[in-house]
Amino acid sequence: MSSPASKPEPGEKPKSPPRPQPGDNRRGAIAGLIIALLILGIGWWLARDLTSASKMQDCLMSGRSNCNVIEPAR
Repeated sequence: MSSPASKPEPGEKPKSPPRPQPGDNRRGAIAGLIIALLILGIGWWLARDLTSASKMQDCLMSGRSNCNVIEPAR
């Protein structure tokens, strides 16, 4: 009798390791893409927020008191 951990007999083919499911590779790639998009979105939001705060600070530091952004009426 041969045990599962022993070497195969000379006439037997060695057992290959089980192949991963076809969806496993794609699932990891999609998860990575989602994480990358999430980081990109947070970075974009942060850049806009910091730019806005910088403009407000520049305005206040120049001594002006009417630094609020006035959006045009539609």
